[in-house]
Amino acid sequence: MEHRIGVQAPPETLWTLIADLNAWPEWNPIYSRASGVLSIGAPLELTLALPDLPPRHIEPVVVDWVPHEQLHWRTSVASGLGVAIRYIEIDQVAEHACIVSNGELFQGLLGPAAAKRIQRPLKKGFAAMGEALKAKAEAAWRGRA
Repeated sequence: MEHRIGVQAPPETLWTLIADLNAWPEWNPIYSRASGVLSIGAPLELTLALPDLPPRHIEPVVVDWVPHEQLHWRTSVASGLGVAIRYIEIDQVAEHACIVSNGELFQGLLGPAAAKRIQRPLKKGFAAMGEALKAKAEAAWRGRA
């Protein structure tokens, strides 16, 4: 599942917002709490609040990050029988314009069933997060100087 959105701001502006996990609750409608360090293998602490579902505390592990380009983390359940790879990726398409991809891949024996169960809330949540990131980044870019 994925949501993509065009943003009129450079990758650096987007990355500043994405990398500041502690500030996510200020702009991000699906993470009411976020903390951790962006480092491969580092744990994150997130409270995921998808539309129409109760908030859920998760502790994923960072599996990949490249400043100004991408952040990927992995959540595992039932001793690895279900794995979700969450990603936020920035593709620069012009000097001050990007496309942000925001999604999740489900793997393992339990992955497809979990994905089907929360498909609608995830789609709504990813869209809300993308719109909020776009609004915050574009406002920050316009307000620079």
